[in-house]
Amino acid sequence: MWSFSKTTATILTLASTFYLVLAKPLEDLYARNIVSGSSEIQSSYDFIIVGGGLAGLVLASRLSEDSNHTVLVLEAGETGDANIAQINTPADTYYASLVGSEYDYAYQTAQQSGCSNRNIAWPRGKVLGGSSAINGMYLVRPNQVEINAIHSIASNDDNEFWTWDSFYAAMKKSETFGAPSDAIAAEAGIQYNAASHGSSGPIHWSYPGETFSIIGNWTPSLSTLGIPANADSAGGDNSGAYIATSSINPSNWTRSYSRSGYIDSLPPRSNLDILTSATVTNIVWSSSSSSSNLTATGVQWASSATAAKQTVNANKEVILAGGTIGSAQVLQLSGVGPSKYLQAAGVDVKLDLPGVGQRLQDHLSASLVYSTSAETAGDMHADGVNTPEFLSFINSATAYVNLTTLLGSSAASSLISSAQSAVDSSASSMLPLGDTTVAAGYKQIYNTIANQFYQGNSGQIELLMAITGAGSLLIQAAIQHPLSAGELYITSNSAFDSPFLNPNYLVHAADLTIMREGLKLARKVSQAAPLSTYLTGEITPGSSVSTDADWETWLKGAVGTEYHPTGSCAMLPQDMGGVVGPDLIVHGTSNVRVADASVYPFELSSHLGAPTYGLAEQASTIIRDYWNGVSVNPNGTSSTTTSSTSSPSTSGSSSSSNESKSSGALPVSEVHMVFTAMACLVGSLIALV
Repeated sequence: MWSFSKTTATILTLASTFYLVLAKPLEDLYARNIVSGSSEIQSSYDFIIVGGGLAGLVLASRLSEDSNHTVLVLEAGETGDANIAQINTPADTYYASLVGSEYDYAYQTAQQSGCSNRNIAWPRGKVLGGSSAINGMYLVRPNQVEINAIHSIASNDDNEFWTWDSFYAAMKKSETFGAPSDAIAAEAGIQYNAASHGSSGPIHWSYPGETFSIIGNWTPSLSTLGIPANADSAGGDNSGAYIATSSINPSNWTRSYSRSGYIDSLPPRSNLDILTSATVTNIVWSSSSSSSNLTATGVQWASSATAAKQTVNANKEVILAGGTIGSAQVLQLSGVGPSKYLQAAGVDVKLDLPGVGQRLQDHLSASLVYSTSAETAGDMHADGVNTPEFLSFINSATAYVNLTTLLGSSAASSLISSAQSAVDSSASSMLPLGDTTVAAGYKQIYNTIANQFYQGNSGQIELLMAITGAGSLLIQAAIQHPLSAGELYITSNSAFDSPFLNPNYLVHAADLTIMREGLKLARKVSQAAPLSTYLTGEITPGSSVSTDADWETWLKGAVGTEYHPTGSCAMLPQDMGGVVGPDLIVHGTSNVRVADASVYPFELSSHLGAPTYGLAEQASTIIRDYWNGVSVNPNGTSSTTTSSTSSPSTSGSSSSSNESKSSGALPVSEVHMVFTAMACLVGSLIALV
């Protein structure tokens, strides 16, 4: 008969075996493309990617599919391994947020005159995966009309990559869709069209494993206000009300983000290195470069503000993927940007490119708070429920409302006319740099919003319902196409100092009107049946706020970021103050690209995650096409071409490798090893019993 001590010793032995046979190999696999220090990187790489966030890791995965190309990612933040459970648990975005931790840049805007002179917090992810590792996980696609407007303004008829059809295919390429269970769909009122989604991409688009009956009241309540249900919000028209998808892996109810989807599932790649705690301080330029054709030879980076700078060389390109703040900051620190600001910061001007950091915008939001008799996720969390299904719950009740529905046809027409007449004065007052090209681009974007988006079905207000409070419920309103715009610029020559950030929130009168009416609409939603049946009182702002003046006073003190800054490296022609062209190459350089959310020339009526996965997929295809001499159809087919400007591949092409198309699974041999180990351990434990 087994003694207690013998049983204990056996269990400890099995636990040790479990770690060595199963957990340790998985741990090694998990970090196999991530190097531990500067001594493990090479002196040069074909591609250096600055930033290991959402876009940067997509680029790293796709570019390293070509075995003939070497890729280095330099990420300022840490790996995230020390807090991987928090990152992986969707509900911890509410209950154990990493915002404010070492994984957050914790930026602050300048005082905003339109927001009661407050500094507004701007959290941004500083960790592998970037903001996709700490955000709220919404996956909402933009409208077809918006993407085609970018193509019209920024591209040309010969460039197919930025048309809706091509961009839509790229977004689907990044996705594996997971349908909700019948029970979840029925309770939450979820509708979807599976044909509008991808089926073999690295990022999981799905729904939580737990839901609540009050969510099923969302779309019926909004329909009574003239906001129809949308059963196909992912197909090019996201207007109306629906329950949105989230970046959740339904096989284990964890967060699906750029690291888990695009990096952790890869086999070992000798041509890919990812170095964390490495802040890029500047791009190194060739000494023979001219001011109109700068060529990057590499980058400098440092582990801290006091550490020595180190240099790594780029054989082909430097690709900036530092996000709306980081990419513009690196360009300016490297001498590329508005000369006025660079000189003031003590940076030698290499290229006077006025658009870098200009026309900075963000979605602005505020929430009304209600007490409720319905069970909420916050109630269950307070009760200690911690099943994987419950911990996958993410708020997802969404609606995008056009201007006519928001204001009524007469008031909408009046606002449009007023906005149209103010374009010149707005450009003058909001762009203190005074550059005529930047103003020309602002006016083009402004007119697109006022003449096209305002008058169509594009959402001007996003409504969201959140039930993650105990005994309470939030209805949030967020402006989607602000006419207000600001700027971003460095104030020192150190990459470790935050830049000046001024989105100029609510400076334009039309933005204030739309924001105010959006919040009034949120109150109407709370009063609409059947949702109203479950709401027992308005906590914030309360009945004392009723007139337009009341609303405006209150909202100026209540609004904050919806975490979607963009526009600082806009894809526009140079004579419109653009920073990159349709090929994403920075104007005036030969081999520096920007491939992240900073290149959108205006705010999209969506969260930025879904389109930016598509943008990074497109960027990867453009870059691989150029360097491999392969003509790649944006929808997936390819044909070999010859080009005097490209370097044809001899050992790989942009269409030859499928190894990164997995949706997060380990390679078959490793899965076999895992299950064999599990079987042995389970068998041993059964024998003990």
